[in-house]
Amino acid sequence: MQSLPVFLRLTGKPVILTGEGEAADAKRRLLERAGARVVGETQEAALAIVSDGDAATVARLRARGILVNATDRPDLCDFTLPAIIDRDPVLIAIGTGGASAGLAKALRQRIEALLPARLGNLAVALHEARDAIRARWPEAAARRRGIDAGLAAGGPIDPLSDKAVDAMPDWLADNADAAADRLETIRLLSSDPDDLTLRAARLLGEADRIYHAPDVPAAILDRARADAVRIPAAVKPEAPGEGLSLWLETMA
Repeated sequence: MQSLPVFLRLTGKPVILTGEGEAADAKRRLLERAGARVVGETQEAALAIVSDGDAATVARLRARGILVNATDRPDLCDFTLPAIIDRDPVLIAIGTGGASAGLAKALRQRIEALLPARLGNLAVALHEARDAIRARWPEAAARRRGIDAGLAAGGPIDPLSDKAVDAMPDWLADNADAAADRLETIRLLSSDPDDLTLRAARLLGEADRIYHAPDVPAAILDRARADAVRIPAAVKPEAPGEGLSLWLETMA
């Protein structure tokens, strides 16, 4: 990963925009949608967009300690602007590190077609239900598992379902517990994460802890949740712990 994805709150904050023409107009619209106050090169700001990619302008701004995006000049960029899917307050950003804006756009169009228009409403409903969710699952680990089960594919509040928002009350009232503690085994076909099956990729994204043979490559482990515990082990554990645990081993 060559860049750290972040979402910046720009409401009321100055952002320098230089250049003219269609590229500048597009960047201005984007900044204004984010609530930024667009200013000129000589004014104070922490961020700048050089819409014509002018290297001299980039150099002047960088000399002032300003982080710069230079359109179509990834070699001059301190940050890049992703393709965006907006389901306010849900934002999905797709970046290629400046390698191909066309690829980012194509991926955005594919993914956007999958997401219901009411996805943002689900996020708002979950936010408003925080107290009810804590009451339903007082312990943090149980709460996370309960939310994961609700949001899982085919779950009561599956985010890809248009009916997820309407199902919130029934989901919170359901007394059924989340899935019992279990250990799943994944046998890796290769060291390439692109060879993961859909099931394996889904389990890696859900697991609480991952036990793995020493020869399991880091590229595979990187596909797991960031907060999942990684535990190197020579053999499959007999008592893996609460929630979902995985045992990863190579076919060899």
